[in-house]
Amino acid sequence: MIGKAKSISHGINDIRYITGESRNKKHPELIFHVKDNLLPPGLDATGIWDSMQLTLEKFKRVRNSVIRIEVSPAKEHTKDFTIDDWQRLWDDFMSEFDNIELLDKNGKTYSPKTNLKGSKGTVRLHLESKSGIPHLHGAFCRIDERGNINNDHDIHLRAQRAAERVALKRGWTTAAKVRETNIGQVNRDCMETLQSMESWSWDEYVARLRSKGYEFWELRDNKKILRGYVLKKGNARYKASELGRGRNFMASKLESTWKKLHAVSKTAKQTSSAAVITRPVTIPVKGTTSVMPRQTSVQVQRTAPVPQYTVYRSGTSPYHIDIDEESRRFFIPDEALDVFNDEFDYRETANSRDLTDMAVALFVGMLDAPAVLSGGGGGGSNDLPWGRREDEDEREWARRCAREAARVIGKKPKTERKR
Repeated sequence: MIGKAKSISHGINDIRYITGESRNKKHPELIFHVKDNLLPPGLDATGIWDSMQLTLEKFKRVRNSVIRIEVSPAKEHTKDFTIDDWQRLWDDFMSEFDNIELLDKNGKTYSPKTNLKGSKGTVRLHLESKSGIPHLHGAFCRIDERGNINNDHDIHLRAQRAAERVALKRGWTTAAKVRETNIGQVNRDCMETLQSMESWSWDEYVARLRSKGYEFWELRDNKKILRGYVLKKGNARYKASELGRGRNFMASKLESTWKKLHAVSKTAKQTSSAAVITRPVTIPVKGTTSVMPRQTSVQVQRTAPVPQYTVYRSGTSPYHIDIDEESRRFFIPDEALDVFNDEFDYRETANSRDLTDMAVALFVGMLDAPAVLSGGGGGGSNDLPWGRREDEDEREWARRCAREAARVIGKKPKTERKR
């Protein structure tokens, strides 16, 4: 069983998604209500969010106000489950989640126990449209009903450990099987870390893996020479000699593995830059009310998207965009989507989806920085230096793409119709 958790801003978007009210959820008929916590019965997504806002009113400085949770048991373990069974599974998970206290290497608490049982929240069961694999989605208020803030430091570790404990108690799996299941993700995290490093550095490799939630143990001899290392996540430990292919993540081979990866990346980048398509792409941008400007067209140059955004990676979510009547799916880092949600909040921005589509297309490299070709005022020049800079992380690059989308299309504030 797998458990995931993250604190997020603008939780209304997540609540709409898990309740099936979001237009990004294509099969709301495959969503089932499991339970609510400390909420009046029968609320829709807006009602749930409004109720949470009453609790959050005195905590306006808490930016990430909702905790998003996903619990995914193996399909064979839940094939005969009723809603009552799913409720009990969630209750088991919550008990373990709230009971976990995270300690540092000196035994000092750095993430105290949470109280989601005492927080407003809702839980839904989702079935995958193709595979039918079931999983639970929960959205809980960051502030409990006593006015305490639920700690979100390393909250992903808390969810992972809670899922492991529940699975073990139910006899669904053993610690060895959990480790066997997770080793694929550990390999992917090591590979992504090496791919993301601009230059080889052992210290940077260690720091980046620690930022992903791993504990890192270096194995050195009496002369302080590095002989190996061990990664630890949850209750599982992974020796470097057990990871990768041909032991290519061992300390003695790591720099060589990095060089090979970046030699391949350099070749792929040269191929990609030579494959620019110069025909214009038209994205229609429509006004949302009768007082908005007439339909505008934005002409841009299509390029080949960056390969890393066309396949799933840890910490990404799928995003569909229609360009030239062609639907494309990309996997966007969650932190970039958070930026777009912040910049183009659908509750305040009438053309939120158009702006987000443009920003995503720029972010993945599908489009170059465009020029506005409408008949309205304003020039078509772009004063911003374009192209992603080497020192830009995902969040900074997303912010620049959001600003460019707003410059090209223009943000249209949402106004209520007066009676």
